[in-house]
Amino acid sequence: MRTTLDLDDDLLVAARRRAAELGTTLTAVIESALAASLARQASGGPRFRLRWKPHRGRVMPGVDLADRDSLYDVMEARR
Repeated sequence: MRTTLDLDDDLLVAARRRAAELGTTLTAVIESALAASLARQASGGPRFRLRWKPHRGRVMPGVDLADRDSLYDVMEARR
């Protein structure tokens, strides 16, 4: 079946590159990726697993967590 899709430019470039690497068509690459994505969703399994490692910490002196800009300044060592 023919259809038209609007894809992100970078995504399309990457898909074309993969097709060239595999020696196949762009259509085959997109069909394979879509089928894999739909199969993961149908299985109900998570797409990824977040491994959370909590650490004890404290707020640094002079940091106001409610002030995003000052927090970024400290994180990026601008002050």
